[in-house]
Amino acid sequence: MSVRMEFTFAKKGTMRFISHLDLMRLFMRAVRRAGLPVKMSEGFSPHPRLSMKRALKLGVESDNEEAAFVLREQVAPGEFRDKLQKQLPEGIYIREAYSQER
Repeated sequence: MSVRMEFTFAKKGTMRFISHLDLMRLFMRAVRRAGLPVKMSEGFSPHPRLSMKRALKLGVESDNEEAAFVLREQVAPGEFRDKLQKQLPEGIYIREAYSQER
């Protein structure tokens, strides 16, 4: 069983200068440090299963970006949001999280 945890986040202040690839790496590191049961990709170089709806241009702020992690087991959306937010730098704010079983 796997669970798709979708969330919305804001990118503000100096974090608007982070590139899309660096933002992906930032979320991957944060989810690892938070100890969340993220599902890893298969293959030679496994990495956390993360997808983002769109890539923002460098220097652009946003209030409502969408992304999703695939988790190995169910986690309460509030717990996911709180644990992940504690690992993120100032300027990246998790607005809402919700899950879908796959």
